[in-house]
Amino acid sequence: LEYKGKPVISHLIERVPGNIETYVSTNRKFLADFLDWQRSLDRKVTICIEDALTDAEKKGAISAIDYWIKTRKIDEDLLVLAGDNYFDMDLSGMIAKFTGKNPLIAVYDVEDREKACEIGKACQVGLVTLQRNKVTHFDEKPDVPTSSIIATGIYILPTKIFPVLSQYCQEQKRDNLGSFISYLLSQTTIRAYPMAGTWIDIGDQIKKGTISLQP
Repeated sequence: LEYKGKPVISHLIERVPGNIETYVSTNRKFLADFLDWQRSLDRKVTICIEDALTDAEKKGAISAIDYWIKTRKIDEDLLVLAGDNYFDMDLSGMIAKFTGKNPLIAVYDVEDREKACEIGKACQVGLVTLQRNKVTHFDEKPDVPTSSIIATGIYILPTKIFPVLSQYCQEQKRDNLGSFISYLLSQTTIRAYPMAGTWIDIGDQIKKGTISLQP
């Protein structure tokens, strides 16, 4: 998907500090496209290809993260970016706030509960309740808006939660990131980082027809 003249994923990669080893997870159906994109970059990005051609064959977002942690033997804290986001915030500030102890999630306050559902199209987003910068409640796609604060799909996960992630995938087998964060909240403290600047749920805005895509 293109936005502002280039693929959304290019915007995401530009936000990641250059000293961070970077992986992009996709599947075999889009292999040629991603290899072409990879050659256009001026930094090293590793493309991780699931052996899947259909939605039914895909692992899903959470299972894919767990799979690549194990397959690539990732043993460092993990910055996770959902691929359907656009934002212009510098990630360095968020990374600096990460202590290595607790998961840290980026949140965006639209300051109105009803507006949160408008952005998410019938609450198709995760909504967060905070006490200072501590997450006290996380609702993944609730039936009614419970907060004006949206979880944006930007997470920093410490290595200590990798076993919890693995266990979750074995037992729950759910695909979306928000459901895992909601589950994780019952296991550990989660901190929130308020986003500044622009944030857009690209996938939702495309469904609404408010963003023009390049062919």
